[in-house]
Amino acid sequence: MIGVNVFYFGDRSLDGPNQFVLILSAAVAGLIAISLGHKWNAILGSIIKSISSAMPSILILLLIGALAGTWMLSGVVPTLIYYGLKLFHPSIFLFATVIIGGVVSLATGSSWSTVATIGIALIGIGTTLGIDRGIVAGAVISGAYFGDKISPLSDTTNLAPAMAGTDLFTHIRYMTITTTPAMILTLIIFLIIGFTYNFSTEPTDIEQVLSAIDSKFNVTPWLMLVPALLFFVIIKKVPPLPALLFGSLLGGLFAILFQPHLLREIGLILEPETQTFFKASYITLMQSMFGEMTISTSHPAVTELLTTAGMQGMLNTIWLILSAMIFGGAMEAAGLLRKITRHIIAEAKTAGALVSATIGTSIFFNITASDQYISIVVPGRMFANTYKENGFKPELLSRSLEDGGTITSVLVPWNTCGATQSRVLGVPTVEYIPFAFFNILSPLFSILFAFLNYKIRRFGDDVPVKKVSLRWKLFKRT
Repeated sequence: MIGVNVFYFGDRSLDGPNQFVLILSAAVAGLIAISLGHKWNAILGSIIKSISSAMPSILILLLIGALAGTWMLSGVVPTLIYYGLKLFHPSIFLFATVIIGGVVSLATGSSWSTVATIGIALIGIGTTLGIDRGIVAGAVISGAYFGDKISPLSDTTNLAPAMAGTDLFTHIRYMTITTTPAMILTLIIFLIIGFTYNFSTEPTDIEQVLSAIDSKFNVTPWLMLVPALLFFVIIKKVPPLPALLFGSLLGGLFAILFQPHLLREIGLILEPETQTFFKASYITLMQSMFGEMTISTSHPAVTELLTTAGMQGMLNTIWLILSAMIFGGAMEAAGLLRKITRHIIAEAKTAGALVSATIGTSIFFNITASDQYISIVVPGRMFANTYKENGFKPELLSRSLEDGGTITSVLVPWNTCGATQSRVLGVPTVEYIPFAFFNILSPLFSILFAFLNYKIRRFGDDVPVKKVSLRWKLFKRT
């Protein structure tokens, strides 16, 4: 039914049709659970537990909406776009986007924070350069999830080895075997696209965009302090919610300091009877955080670029996440997820089969349970003993969980990651999926290397070395 919705409604399928289908599917799963003897209270409890697991994501999503509003009003995002247009040559922009997204995400450990901050600015720069927004979003997503995947600060990078039974840095080192070629190939592809792309924007158009931004905002390097301070706070391991709230309020403060003329102008539009600067500032700042706000310029494309929706713009996505969590909870209560995957475990024995089954199961949970953490935790528990019984070290499992769970979550429109990133970037998931090359290549490289038996670690690989060493020590003592 979700497929039918996408076929008939297109982009509008996320505005309500898919939400209803997920709730209807949850009802079917609930009926199956009752027919199997499960009590209604147990089913409801499973649904509530599922929704509870998504609450941090929902709160983060709301604060991202507020942050996007104040960063636009303060001139932070327009300033990033302004300097980006001056620095980046169109042909290397996509390549640079992947690098920038990867570095920021590696430093912060968060793909969400990267997309919500520098990602929005990069989308603006790419759109102004005349590059298709789906391609730009694919580059942003590729870089952000590369950094998220290998950063020791990332929650999923810590979760995967915990589920598999290995340590963090063994897990990260082992991931580089598949992550490095996937990233190199991604960068090569974006370089080829950049040098062969038919750019529709002329230099005169870029100058008009720069002029429109310059005429509306007080563009100054001081505004770069806002993202710098936020990234510093995140690197210091401040939790995401207070960090994003800090970033939102900091954006509001810099709006008062550097864009007072804009606060008064928008305040008068929102409330024509506004007389004092304090009242105009308060109304404008609140509007930027909770609702839709348009900053009008002489350039129509720039005006569209400078439109934000605040927290209110995130409500559709939150509705989608809640519906997906209801469905996932009902499926879990009925035991349907475990039943489907049990047969897969029984058939998987070789490294190639086990890795393929793990990645496939993680993707399955990303689609059905709609949460990347579930796609790591549940398969991690399911496959841990199977890997051990077949003699494979736990880092093979932890890498497979990341390649299947973390990386592909953003490719599912109703997953918490896919729904959030598409909403924040303003690009439907189906538009950036074909260009999220790193996210597509990572699981493929993981499966390929497993079937080729390339650097597959097994218990006992180092036993002969240890035995020789022990015998040599005994010989020397004798």
